[in-house]
Amino acid sequence: MRNLTIFLFTLIILSAFTRQTAAESLTRYDAATDTCRVLDEGPLEWSSRAWGEGGKNFKRVCQSCHSRGNDKGALFLWAESKSQEAWNRVFAKKYPKCAKDGSWDALNQEQLMEVNDYLYRWAKNSQNPFVSC
Repeated sequence: MRNLTIFLFTLIILSAFTRQTAAESLTRYDAATDTCRVLDEGPLEWSSRAWGEGGKNFKRVCQSCHSRGNDKGALFLWAESKSQEAWNRVFAKKYPKCAKDGSWDALNQEQLMEVNDYLYRWAKNSQNPFVSC
């Protein structure tokens, strides 16, 4: 019994150590706000998920026009439509037609940042460990 207890204790310690050393934060540089943010901790962890504010606002505002088969002529978009760098350019340069025609005005600056974080987190190359702050 003592050997089993020692074995389990060692396994728990090694498991915790391995998880701690292998885990890296998901950080991003946002050129639109000139900030570096951690997306997988604290409130940004929740808001940058599909069920968080970023995902909800993307679906509510952006995909109201950018849905499949829309009648507005907008391209269909989903988070994986662009790479992380491309989503950063979209929000930093605000070059899409919808950014220029006032469609983005339905979102305040904080909501735009949450949508940007959501799209960045789930972008086409979001599993690339070399893209961060």
